[in-house]
Amino acid sequence: MRPPRLLAAASSLFPRRSLNTAAAAATSTAAPSSPAPPPQSAAQLLSTQFARPSAARGHGVADDLASSLRALLASSPDGPHAFHLLRAAALDTRLPPNELVDAVLSAADAGSPAAVTLLSHVLTCLSRAARNRAAAAAAYSRMVKRGVVPDAKSRTDLLVATARGASAADALTLFDEMRCRGYYADAKMDDVVMRACVGGGMHGDAVRLFDEMAGAGVKPDERVYAITITGLCKLRDADRAVQVLGKMMEAGLKPRDFMYNSVVGVLVKVGRMDEALRLKDQMLLATGKKMDVILATTLMHGCCLHGEIGKALDLFDEAVRDGCDAEGMTDEAYKLCHQMIEQGLLPSTYEFNLVIKGLLRDKQWKDAIALFDLVVDTGVPDVFTYGCLIHWLSKHCKLHEAVNLWDKMKEAGVKPSIATYHSLLLGYCEKGCMDEALKLYSEMPGKGYPPNEVTYTTLMKGYIKKKAFDKAYALLNEMHQNGVSCGEYTYNILINGLCMADRVCEVDEILKRFLSEGFVPTTMTYNSIINGFVKAGMMGSALAMYRQMCEKGITPNIVTYTSFIDGYCRTNCCDLAVKLLIYMRRNGIQPDIAAYNAFINMFCKQGDMSHALHFLVLLLKDGLTPDVTVYNSFVTGYKNLKMMTEASKFYYSMIKQRIVADTEIYTTLIDGFSKVGNVAFALELYSEMLANHNIPDDKTFTALTHSLCRSGDIDGAKRLLDDMRRLDVCPNTVTYNMLINAHIRDGKLQEAFQLHDKMLSSGVVPDDTTYNILPPTSNS
Repeated sequence: MRPPRLLAAASSLFPRRSLNTAAAAATSTAAPSSPAPPPQSAAQLLSTQFARPSAARGHGVADDLASSLRALLASSPDGPHAFHLLRAAALDTRLPPNELVDAVLSAADAGSPAAVTLLSHVLTCLSRAARNRAAAAAAYSRMVKRGVVPDAKSRTDLLVATARGASAADALTLFDEMRCRGYYADAKMDDVVMRACVGGGMHGDAVRLFDEMAGAGVKPDERVYAITITGLCKLRDADRAVQVLGKMMEAGLKPRDFMYNSVVGVLVKVGRMDEALRLKDQMLLATGKKMDVILATTLMHGCCLHGEIGKALDLFDEAVRDGCDAEGMTDEAYKLCHQMIEQGLLPSTYEFNLVIKGLLRDKQWKDAIALFDLVVDTGVPDVFTYGCLIHWLSKHCKLHEAVNLWDKMKEAGVKPSIATYHSLLLGYCEKGCMDEALKLYSEMPGKGYPPNEVTYTTLMKGYIKKKAFDKAYALLNEMHQNGVSCGEYTYNILINGLCMADRVCEVDEILKRFLSEGFVPTTMTYNSIINGFVKAGMMGSALAMYRQMCEKGITPNIVTYTSFIDGYCRTNCCDLAVKLLIYMRRNGIQPDIAAYNAFINMFCKQGDMSHALHFLVLLLKDGLTPDVTVYNSFVTGYKNLKMMTEASKFYYSMIKQRIVADTEIYTTLIDGFSKVGNVAFALELYSEMLANHNIPDDKTFTALTHSLCRSGDIDGAKRLLDDMRRLDVCPNTVTYNMLINAHIRDGKLQEAFQLHDKMLSSGVVPDDTTYNILPPTSNS
């Protein structure tokens, strides 16, 4: 079977004309043909009379307007030209509102539908104009005096303008006056005035208007019910709020979540917790939804205020079980747990574990440890509690804390499970402490836990991370000797490890051996190999493996094609990458974030930000949401161009989208602002990074050290070494060299030699630069 062609000829994705030009052309061609122009005389009157200097006041302009209107209405009674003329006249500040109304009524009889239509248009134009609403109010008064009642829409516009330009009280007075005259009022008018009343603190008036709607024959709509419930809740009238909510449902309208939340909130405030909880159940049953964070925290807070801590934790349990993991829930549960313990009430192990899981999920591991320490001697923590904490700490390279918990678990007499062993094993392997990992591994059989596939693959990954592939591979033989079956995951780990250890040339040989052992390669297997070849720049070998994959009947997927796109972008073969992207689309394969980021990253590295932005637009058009790697590409690209304002915009956009910044993005920003001399902001970012529980790496500290040394703050730079020690980050040679150089420049030779000694004791090997910086000693 011949494999499908990987590339297909296609037109370029980069149109020569700009998007703006194309958009303009599209707009011009799509625009409907304009209506026929008004009679020449009217056009001349409009252009001449409303272009007079401001001194030309009096009746002249009004007379000309009336004359033009008569001509237009005679030639085309239903035409739009009269509206255009009136709009221009309404926006002309030289024509007083009274004269404007009179001019219209001299052209159309006050009792005619035409007069109502024209004057309603005038009132709408004046109300919506960005100027004092007094002109609209004056025009309305004149209309009423002349016996013309503008339509409901234009009166609603006037009410809106009055509420915004004057006050809620003025809008309410005007609305009451309209109703006293017997003018028709609809639910939209009530909504506008009631909303203004609630916004102005006139909650009682808003409720009064709602109560009067029934007598006026006006049926409330969803918005009216919503603002009424809001007003009643502000008044703390829980009985009426519940009643109106019931009326809304009887009317066949479906209350929104925020309405239920408001009523539940007022019931909690007045101390009617049982009713609040019943309403919560009713809401969830009626809407078919699950409890959201606002409702959950409101109820939990209420239970806590009334001393019902256990009930509050039950609500937390329900919220977490229903998938409510929004921001704020964890903090509320943490406070509740604290209050419970302070009152001498111990949570159940299950409740306690829920809170711990929530804290860890939100990266609040220090709070989790602090809470754990409060109950460590009470018997509440079980093996799952310890395992959950140790796993999280190990996964996030906090080995010291994980080992401390392991020791506490043993002291408390809690027997580790095999999962706990695996968690700590992961911690050692992530940190590269393979001697300690092997010691723990050798302890497992004696504790009743013979190693299984998870044990071996965890160790393999640890060795692979250190690029000690031979040791990882030796574990495969040990697995076979111990009778542990080797699955697809283990084989794929080893194949991927071979690629990571820069030994991709050996892949063919090891794959043949695995095949002889019964291993059936999958798409994942080939993707690992192809990606290894791509990363090594061996695109020919990657293509050969792709053909082999297809010949075996294994279907390539998005990961396969994305690897090739990444490879072509890495080697600046943009045309091939674009053709492959088009090939994917034609074959119904939707590009993913990684594919687009390959293009974005390539252009950002080249400093071609316009093309990078073009691919960001394509990404968004495909309905994808940029992730941290995309943002990092843009931040890095703008940083390299020293355009830190633009880099900051992407960073703040990312934060606004609630995408968690990683160490790389913080380091890029810190480095960029340091290099443009904004040391203060670089330090602010460093503080923010720590506050967000994001651990800096040696590159972060190198950037900060360079910045502080260059600005002359040597003491600040030295303090960073203490931070590195505290955060278990090993300084590199460059960091020490910068500090030594700064001390020598400052004439502090003794401190410079002390740093050299500290460097050696830390296991950091000095390089030629170090000894070029240091002056020769008397022993040299």
